[in-house]
Amino acid sequence: MTIQSSPGSSGFLAGSSSFLPGSSRYLEMFPERRMSYFSNSYVIGLTVAAGIGGLLFGYDTGVISGALLYIKDEFEVVNQSSFLQETIVSMALVGAVIGAAGGGWINDAYGRKKATLLADVVFAAGSVVMAAAPNPYVLISGRLFVGLGVGIASVTAPVYIAEASPSEVRGGLVSTNVLMITGGQFLSYLVNLAFTEVPGTWRWMVGIAGVPAVIQFCIMLCLPESPRWLFMKDDKAKAIAILSKIYDVARLQDEIDHLSFTEEEECQNRNDVKISDVFKSKEIRLAFFVGAGLQAFQQFTGINTVMYYSPTIVQMAGFSSNQLALLLSLIIAAMNAAGTVLGIYLIDHFGRKKLAISSLVGVIASLVILAGAFFGKSSGSSNELYGWIAVLGLALYIACFSPGMGPVPWTVNSEIYPEQYRGICGGMSATVNWISNLIVAQTFLSVVEAVGTGSTFLMLAGIALLAVAFVIVFVPETMGLTFVEVERIWKEMAWGSSYNTESFLEQGTTNES
Repeated sequence: MTIQSSPGSSGFLAGSSSFLPGSSRYLEMFPERRMSYFSNSYVIGLTVAAGIGGLLFGYDTGVISGALLYIKDEFEVVNQSSFLQETIVSMALVGAVIGAAGGGWINDAYGRKKATLLADVVFAAGSVVMAAAPNPYVLISGRLFVGLGVGIASVTAPVYIAEASPSEVRGGLVSTNVLMITGGQFLSYLVNLAFTEVPGTWRWMVGIAGVPAVIQFCIMLCLPESPRWLFMKDDKAKAIAILSKIYDVARLQDEIDHLSFTEEEECQNRNDVKISDVFKSKEIRLAFFVGAGLQAFQQFTGINTVMYYSPTIVQMAGFSSNQLALLLSLIIAAMNAAGTVLGIYLIDHFGRKKLAISSLVGVIASLVILAGAFFGKSSGSSNELYGWIAVLGLALYIACFSPGMGPVPWTVNSEIYPEQYRGICGGMSATVNWISNLIVAQTFLSVVEAVGTGSTFLMLAGIALLAVAFVIVFVPETMGLTFVEVERIWKEMAWGSSYNTESFLEQGTTNES
């Protein structure tokens, strides 16, 4: 496919960086080239298909919380051991840590599409092992396989979506993956509730998880590779063919120029990127610090404590029925999904940084309410009001967390790294997320037993306060910026405002001369 140079496109590359194709000021000058969330059904299709990986992530997070109630009924050894319960939950996280760590390399070496297909195969195999497990130890091994698939998918889906997204709607489209995560959690609670009276209760709950993986595998066979990855691998013809389905003719050449400029800049330093290289470059090190920090705070502020153990927390609050606990947890999961829909709109209109800060302030308030409810209950009062206050605190927590700290860390991590570092840094930051998740899941019940539920929630509130300070000090606003503009932010933060942006554009200027 041959595209003639569009008027003004090359001039922008040679001039001020503010007018790079697709940049925020460029789109202000050419508003007719701006795309909306629903303006291209092809992009929406790619997003939803890749987002099934998020559905797997969310379903596995939610399903084990309900299944654990019935696993304890079938296996007495599990019922008698908090450590074994934590291990069943957290073994998937061990697998996810490994999958995320290797997922970045797989993405860079073999592409986003093959990484997704691999994740589906591993996840489906793990689901079969769990459903057929004759004892808790085989169940734990199945959880490990499922975790491997989830870990790879958690790296791949946001990057695939971001690389196929126009910059002006990238936040909303990547947040769609988070919506799929929360939708998966809601679906898992729905399935949990549906199978409470069916023989083999928990086996159906965990076995059905393999169905979305099989569906995504079949869909992905028919979908293309990421155009940016193809461009990076010098398969420009295929990349341009895919881009032509994303952008209209007026903007297509601009995006090709943009990719060519980015490729020239990165080719100067392109080698086989290793983990150690991330820490050798000051600006990449800073970007990774911010990305990994957001992922860690997402987990240490307690979200997956709420999602993994919400039925258990509801029972701690005094609601002893398994079915009632699952029903209340289903409502909380529905709020989580609804809040993420709100986040899809806010993240490209309100901004990543403001959204994260406002979200964390609400999280702190809700955790204090939860702590107060459990302190009141532990004082010996038989008043059912404390139980309902705890449920209210859980609901408020989700309402505050889901539009902000749910999507923001994944969105920011999908857009803050240069092309040649995007896979490896995305994998490393996702690994931080899963390690943090593992620590929280493996220790929550033990910490509750040691210091009490109220004190545990106060500890999480203290961590959320630290997260607010972290976002204020370190996280830049990236809403609406191109990958090149974001890269320039890190260079300026690393080397000061005196950083010579003209030297950053010198290669593009040379190409035009």
